[in-house]
Amino acid sequence: MLFRRSLKIKYIFLFLSVSLTATSYPAVQSLQETEPFLSRIIINGDSVISQPADNMIFNSRNNNIIFELGSADTLVFQYFLEGFDDRWTGWIKYSFKEYTNLPAGKYELRVRYTDLASNAGELSLIHFKVLPRWYSSVFAILFYVCLVALIIWALYSSLMLRFARTQYRLENIINKRTEDLILEKEKTENLLANVLPKDTASELMQKGKAKKIKYNFVTVLFSDIQGFTKIAEETNPEVLIDELDKFFFYFDSVVERLGIEKIKTIGDAYMCAGGIPERNRTNPVEVILAALEMQDYMKTLKQRSDVEGMKYWDIRIGIHTGTIIAGVVGQKKLSYDIWGDTVNTASRMESSGEPGKINISGTTYEFVKDFFICEHRGKMPVKYKGELDMYFVREIVPGLRDNNGKPNKKFILKIQLLKLQDIEERIIKMFDTEAPPNLYFHNSFLVKTISTQTELLSNAENIPEEEFIILKLASVFLFAGYISDYEYDNPMEASLLAIDEILTKYGFDNMVIDRVKELIRNSYNNVLKSMADNILHDARYDYLGRLDYIKLTEKLFREESEYGKVDDRLRWIEKQKKMLRDHEFITNTAKLLRSVSVDQQITSLVERME
Repeated sequence: MLFRRSLKIKYIFLFLSVSLTATSYPAVQSLQETEPFLSRIIINGDSVISQPADNMIFNSRNNNIIFELGSADTLVFQYFLEGFDDRWTGWIKYSFKEYTNLPAGKYELRVRYTDLASNAGELSLIHFKVLPRWYSSVFAILFYVCLVALIIWALYSSLMLRFARTQYRLENIINKRTEDLILEKEKTENLLANVLPKDTASELMQKGKAKKIKYNFVTVLFSDIQGFTKIAEETNPEVLIDELDKFFFYFDSVVERLGIEKIKTIGDAYMCAGGIPERNRTNPVEVILAALEMQDYMKTLKQRSDVEGMKYWDIRIGIHTGTIIAGVVGQKKLSYDIWGDTVNTASRMESSGEPGKINISGTTYEFVKDFFICEHRGKMPVKYKGELDMYFVREIVPGLRDNNGKPNKKFILKIQLLKLQDIEERIIKMFDTEAPPNLYFHNSFLVKTISTQTELLSNAENIPEEEFIILKLASVFLFAGYISDYEYDNPMEASLLAIDEILTKYGFDNMVIDRVKELIRNSYNNVLKSMADNILHDARYDYLGRLDYIKLTEKLFREESEYGKVDDRLRWIEKQKKMLRDHEFITNTAKLLRSVSVDQQITSLVERME
């Protein structure tokens, strides 16, 4: 503070001195031509630099600076600090200039001088630099930037972590609810599957309703407990229900194993039908097999009741084969049911039967007479039907049963021969309804051709019946993989998957399924180890020796072109010519059945394709 006051006194003294000098001499008086110079620098009022140099550097604390000039007393000045001042100061007599709180930066102090007569000029006195404070330095700014970036990154990471945790929590909730929905959906589907046939249940879930379908070949079974009304009067209701539940539980397991559809139970009556919803030729035989198992079960219970001195229950079973209408009835409480004259006739067969016996109609007998021994009852009167032929089913014919009276291997083979026709029809239908429209060669016609040729060659080569079934199945499934448009490049694997899915439903065991798969793999890999491999090979390439070869090979060319397998027509012709030359039929029958020679086929191919 004392220093500031002394400076003020000094400024006043300098001003008065300049004023007196100016008034004492006229303007035209001659002055010494002395040029001003920077004599010293005072920093913060206490530090003095007596011989200042150019390009000096001051730290951030030494930013209060007084510049003093050495000059004649007659001079007046203008000051300009470049980098700080906006314009020159006014003309003043002070030979010093003070700057306080100079910010960081580079500066140049310039001065103009004159003696108010003829002497004047402009000088650059000094260049100097004031350093920024430590918190304003470049390194500090870089540190701030890094710190801010780190804080932003930390905040972002924290937000992302919170978001990830929230998302994880939400995903867990969604997954849990999705799992719950899937479980509930599965429960609903299982419940519907237990109440309705699988296809009907799927249609109901997808469309909200299921259409009624007519089936022309269905076998309906009715069973009824003899004297149930009297038994119900004499038996505890809880015991009665438990016994009925035990009977029907066993009946359900039997019909499910044999591929028969349970329709309903009404009191003591049990109703089921074979041939729905999957149409098949074997349903009369399968329904009677189920009836025989039901009959044996009730006989076993009867014998046990006799030993224990209890009352026994006996059932009547009636069976008829014919046409029915099947569908879902009801809006809220759904029920799968069947209607038609066949149902009524089956009910009459049951009511016209006898306790402990299986009564079938003459129509059903015609379909099962090769499998079962039946006793003809003659024409029996039926309400609203007149007289109908009826038969009691006794047992399986001797050549088709084992020592326990159950179906033996021959019985199973006989059933499988019937199933072959159902499976072939199913695959052909899949080709006609599900396959892509541009399968001009690998289509249902080719399946029929290979299947027919396989059957012909098998008969000619005396293939055993068991081996024929496997060979026939392989011929039907050989090109089933082409049904899927996405499996054109790998039809073999798709065919193998179809075998697993379809043959299991038709009751074929794993041994048969594995043998069919082996034949198909051998055919695709051109492996010939057995007569079955040879027959399937000759049936597959039968078209190479037929009269319609040219027509078929044109279809193959068109198909492969559309699937991007052919890029050059001439190259493709050469490939077919090579196949004709290299191929040979293996079985004697196939060689004899060849209609056109290799040379004739090649000539026709070249003429037609070119």
